[in-house]
Amino acid sequence: HLTPRGGAGVGAMSRRERGPEPGPGGAEAAAEDAEPESSDQCLSLLPWDRFSAWLHCVCVVGFDLELGQAVEVIYPPHSKLTDKEKTNICYLSFPDSNSGCLGDTQFCFRFRRSPGGKVSLCCFLDQLDRDLPVYLKKDSAYYYGYVYFRQVRDKSLKRGYFQKSLVLISKLPYVHLFRTMLKQIAPEYFEKSEAFLEAVCSDIDCWPPPVPGKVLQLPIMGVIMKLRIPTYRDKPGTTPIVQNMHQADAQISMALPTVHEVDLFRCFCPVFFHIQMLWELVLLGEPLVVMAPSPAESSETVLALVSCISPLKYCSDFRPYFTIHDSEFKEYTTRTQAPPSVILGVTNPFFAKTLQHWPHIIRIGDIKLPGEVPKQVKVKKLKNLKTLDSKPGVYTSYKPYLNKDEEIIKQLQKGVQQKRPTEAQSVILRRYFLELTESFIIPLERYVASLMPLQKCISPWKSPPQLRQFSQDDFMKTLEKAGPQLTSGLKGDWIGLYRHFLKSPNFDGWFRSRQKEMTQKLEALHLEALCNENLVFWSQEHTEVETVDLVLKLKNKLLQADREHLPVKTDTLKKLQTHINDIILALPDDLQDILLKTGTT
Repeated sequence: HLTPRGGAGVGAMSRRERGPEPGPGGAEAAAEDAEPESSDQCLSLLPWDRFSAWLHCVCVVGFDLELGQAVEVIYPPHSKLTDKEKTNICYLSFPDSNSGCLGDTQFCFRFRRSPGGKVSLCCFLDQLDRDLPVYLKKDSAYYYGYVYFRQVRDKSLKRGYFQKSLVLISKLPYVHLFRTMLKQIAPEYFEKSEAFLEAVCSDIDCWPPPVPGKVLQLPIMGVIMKLRIPTYRDKPGTTPIVQNMHQADAQISMALPTVHEVDLFRCFCPVFFHIQMLWELVLLGEPLVVMAPSPAESSETVLALVSCISPLKYCSDFRPYFTIHDSEFKEYTTRTQAPPSVILGVTNPFFAKTLQHWPHIIRIGDIKLPGEVPKQVKVKKLKNLKTLDSKPGVYTSYKPYLNKDEEIIKQLQKGVQQKRPTEAQSVILRRYFLELTESFIIPLERYVASLMPLQKCISPWKSPPQLRQFSQDDFMKTLEKAGPQLTSGLKGDWIGLYRHFLKSPNFDGWFRSRQKEMTQKLEALHLEALCNENLVFWSQEHTEVETVDLVLKLKNKLLQADREHLPVKTDTLKKLQTHINDIILALPDDLQDILLKTGTT
């Protein structure tokens, strides 16, 4: 549990450290979601702990004539970044010079964390992480950078231009939230500088923790953002609406429809006719490059690709914006081995040459919403891609496994003709991807569930039984009667698609996650079986040595349940603790003293 260092009690903390009281509006949406931590525990967070729950730090990157791009400010000042991390942030926070981004540009990037850094409230964040859908769980090996870049002419500067980026560094993939937030604060920051930045960070340090399933109110410089972070209990494809409630104190309030989604239809517009093929390529973890005119387009398209297989988690690396200065540049562009399973977003013309050997390249022009129905574009051969000036399209020799779904194309084309809002087009597209992914994954879910041993096989006096091995042949046999044809009308080589998927990082990540869940379920059922036994009677029938051994094993079981967060009811754990106490009290006094003091591993 989190307690203030230095011994000061919660009552001694100022409101500045505790943050505001929770506002109204969250009760209905959070009714079924138990809050992971008691409000008392939330109150005992230290200064900057609330900030750290949302952001690692805020950076300002400027251009120095002698040094080039340089980190000018890191806030809060105690935030730790290694030299390698700072270098990555410097180069990734500015568009390539060929992008010619005049004015304001927003985009995001993702980079590898240097190993070893820890946050002060790790256990608390892990608790919140468990309630998230799998595709929103943070990856502790990576940071996201959310950028607001400004480039304007300024004759008073030697270079002739003012160039600066305000960058939020976070482990959270909440693209829409941080984009909205930067839109609110960055323009004002460029006018007011450091004191304003300090005030922004103080506001963030008053935010409630990012608890999934609750309607959260986040004040930022006179505006209140209202949002709800999804939970794993939400039905996929549904987004509970956050009502924009009237503020009694006349503060401006903004309800965010999502924390993490991008404008899917806008992103896929340049490659409109190939959405199903792109879904297959992402599902199979194929190496993909997005070549775009600016980081805004490259980052949005990469994020759209990663999200198109939701609720499956994309398990390989992806870089919304990747430059030749990136610390993984050599690793990802080498020709001595096959291209890795990764999605890269690039803007530098140099990549057209460097990544010529990659099997699938998406070339997009400026993303604009079509005023007219997009024209059919053929898949182009890779040898036709010579430069970044090549026409937009998908360059690949990949042959899709599934037949093309003409219905979704017609539906979206009709939407363009009828001037349907882009948000509505995105909803249609997202639902299409969701149904396609679910049709694909349900047969796998059904087969993997059959690997679980029957409950009658669980004996309190034996170790929990093992899951049965996954057999590709056995799974393929189930497809004839219980395959994707039950939920999808799409024809094609589904068997071939599954065979390819079973070799991919996405299958590996999905199956490991399922294995872990099912193993924990077996451990939880084993605990329940132990609770339902008369353990005191058993101990009276056995020797002291066997009884002591049982007590130590039961104590270890309790510790394991806590450590691994097993899905066990609190009552079961209390019952088991009572059993342990009763067994110990029936033993001689000298053994009682030893066992009551023993915590075990």
